Amino acid sequence: MTILVTGGLGYIGSHTVVELLNEGFDVVIVDDLSNSEKFILNNIEEVAGRKPVFYPFDLKRRDLLKQLLDAHQIDGCINFAAFKAVGESQEKPVDYYENNLFSLINLLQEFKERNISNFIFSSSCTVYGQADEMPIDENTPLKTPESSYGKTKQMGEEILMDFAKAHHKKISLLRYFNPIGAHPSAKLGELPIGIPNNLIPYVTQTAAGIREKLSVWGDDYPTPDGTAIRDYIYVVDLAKAHVAALKKLMSETSDTVIDIYNLGTGKGSSVLEVVNAFEAANNVKVPYQICDRRAGDITVAYANADKAERELGWKADTSLEEALRTTWNWQKYLESRN
Repeated sequence: MTILVTGGLGYIGSHTVVELLNEGFDVVIVDDLSNSEKFILNNIEEVAGRKPVFYPFDLKRRDLLKQLLDAHQIDGCINFAAFKAVGESQEKPVDYYENNLFSLINLLQEFKERNISNFIFSSSCTVYGQADEMPIDENTPLKTPESSYGKTKQMGEEILMDFAKAHHKKISLLRYFNPIGAHPSAKLGELPIGIPNNLIPYVTQTAAGIREKLSVWGDDYPTPDGTAIRDYIYVVDLAKAHVAALKKLMSETSDTVIDIYNLGTGKGSSVLEVVNAFEAANNVKVPYQICDRRAGDITVAYANADKAERELGWKADTSLEEALRTTWNWQKYLESRN
């Protein structure tokens, strides 16, 4: 079985490629390297013992996608290819709509023409907006997301559901919460280009002295310590969920399947709780400053992931502290390469 992984050299994509290879799948990666670097491909081979096929192009180039699909018999796709920074999406909304939706539509057009099914979409808890109740399960009503990034994920889900119904395809929408951590080998992890947009890379770069201070966006939220609360899930746990979802799709006898799963730990942690846990886990200090709230951010979000455990046999079981230890090891690895 050969799986196309778009954005496969990115953060979650690279970890998922390793898990696919470990499970015996062959993998073809498409990645334009806008959120990664080429050395990740070699590191995947070091970790998994096998090297995936790699194509460096932008999925908005449908002509190049056609050439790839002519050359390989693809049995399914896991689509990670997307711009992903909430704050940046508020500043560059048109770029986000163009990149995240045009690439998805090109994939679906080709899958329709070639009669390929088994499509997994990298979605996000942002499709729920600020939910009225916690924890968030799959029946929680969707709201218009606060950010353009979140809107592209919600639109992507709607496109895929219409696609599955009209063309009898099997799809899985994976709504994940906040991925953190790095591979235990310290050879794969989150690789921010420029100034990090996500919390954990900024924490590690601040602890390493690359950044002077961590910016904590708001301390006036209605939470115990005033900072926003998220559900932080270890990236390797998350990668394994993609493989479980893929296996389920491939085992389905119906020609039309729409699976939706929340992927999280079921526990919320505030920004300051994460900072304190990182300091305790790694015996380092993280200087920080309180800043105004960031546009597009919500107050609190954490998952009910019981459905994934029930139907996929999957559960996130890595502690916050262990995940934060791996991310510090990854930061030290990056420094050793320089």
